[in-house]
Amino acid sequence: MPRLPDPDTLYPVILPDGTPHTGTVFLANAIDQPNISVGAYTYASSFTPPDTPQGWAGLLAPYLFPTSEGRLEIGRFCQIAHGVRFVTASANHARHGPSTFPFEIFDLQNAVPAQPDSRDTVIGHDVWLGMDAIVLPGARIGNGVIVGAGAVVGGTIPAYSIVAGNPAQVVRRRFTEEEIAKLEALAWWDWPTDHVARHIDVIQHGDVPSLLACAP
Repeated sequence: MPRLPDPDTLYPVILPDGTPHTGTVFLANAIDQPNISVGAYTYASSFTPPDTPQGWAGLLAPYLFPTSEGRLEIGRFCQIAHGVRFVTASANHARHGPSTFPFEIFDLQNAVPAQPDSRDTVIGHDVWLGMDAIVLPGARIGNGVIVGAGAVVGGTIPAYSIVAGNPAQVVRRRFTEEEIAKLEALAWWDWPTDHVARHIDVIQHGDVPSLLACAP
């Protein structure tokens, strides 16, 4: 029976010589930041990984500091390719007046910086973010979405959509509305790990009826 790697490992890809591939990490074990949450088995890959595991938070979400308002939430079994960036709400400048210049950050001793945007950015389960995709502040990406390489994604993306372009647009839905509703209710990503392992072939290569038949 195929097996899944230990979800508590940092480097889940082991090269043929037995050494871990440090360019791919299970993010839940690399990021320890109060405003970032990542589900089990979600991985990120980079051809230029940070020097330490703690550097993945800054690599992926460079504007989201531990003291920032707003959260980045990423579900289980997501796939994050090289160059993906989450431009979170903490990157935004105030824009209600004539200028967007952030004067207060250059006078921290006398001014109280105010973050004008505190929206959460939420990524569902089993989402594939292609190379160099950019996720904008407050985006909500549904389960099973595929984001094309270089796409710039904002707003709400419906489950099981394929999106591409700048700004990203829905190219098509991966399944019918009826099938998507069934997949959402099935939530295979929440199955026990051993049950997922027994049915990897169907999860990866089967159709919706065959996956439904595998439900625990």
